[in-house]
Amino acid sequence: MKDILLNIEAAIFAAEEGIGAQELKQILQDVLAIDINKDEVVELVKKIAEKYNDDDQVFALKVINGQYQFLTKERYHEIVNQLQAHKDRRKLSQSALETLAIVAYRQPVTKLEIEQIRGVNCDYSIQRLLEKKLIQIAGKADTIGKPLLYGTSDQFMQHFGINSSKDLPQLKDIITEENSIGESPE
Repeated sequence: MKDILLNIEAAIFAAEEGIGAQELKQILQDVLAIDINKDEVVELVKKIAEKYNDDDQVFALKVINGQYQFLTKERYHEIVNQLQAHKDRRKLSQSALETLAIVAYRQPVTKLEIEQIRGVNCDYSIQRLLEKKLIQIAGKADTIGKPLLYGTSDQFMQHFGINSSKDLPQLKDIITEENSIGESPE
């Protein structure tokens, strides 16, 4: 049993983008030649997660976008953020962030719809977001010319630590009386 747990832990640790229960099941069956079902894998993963809940551990086992991943615990985010700041000199521009927000909240969305919302050409921003793999082509619209549809990618979910687009903050959570424009209702 301990060997199975260690193999699951190693697989999760080695998976760059995370790994799902079904894929873990298949790998365990192939490598260890055992008969195991997905529910058993999920239970074993829960045992590993309990191990990492200990305060002496730097990592926590999380599920993001249906994939198991080891992530640094919140109390170590400051040092990790500093490390990332030194490593990642290429930031997204304000226009790219605006474009990304539109895609995240309105997906699937065409380039024309993004440009109508922003009021400017978005070719460069969309290209940068595609290069950084934060958005992806989600298909083609059923309108004249069949324009490409854009949506957020798994990389976007991983970067922002969310499981689905439903986990994005809602507008009511963001807008407060302090940052609204106009007269306040009395």
